[in-house]
Amino acid sequence: MKLNYRIEKEDKAHFLFVTGDLIGDEVGPKLVEMVSDAVNDKIRFFVVDLSEVRYISSSGIGLLITMLTKMRNSGGEVYLTAPSEHVQKLLIITKLNNIFTVYPSIKEAKNAIA
Repeated sequence: MKLNYRIEKEDKAHFLFVTGDLIGDEVGPKLVEMVSDAVNDKIRFFVVDLSEVRYISSSGIGLLITMLTKMRNSGGEVYLTAPSEHVQKLLIITKLNNIFTVYPSIKEAKNAIA
């Protein structure tokens, strides 16, 4: 399933809503560019909503790590929200749940940023 996305920009954070399979294809560089733009705009938080992601490949994991690295290098943070059961298991198996802060919902991530 092709990856689609939309971004919502707020004062403190940018929220990326992704739908489909996160496989790091041609959309990957666009998502990394969005993080770079957030860094340039002095945004400290980048929230990736995973509620509509059904599959993440190793390239998709690499994409998330690249996004996190860019934000942390500028003093920011990437939060993941609402992973499906399948994606949650992947985060646990790869131990990425120890690297990323994962919130059960966008609302809870917004509360943490406020």
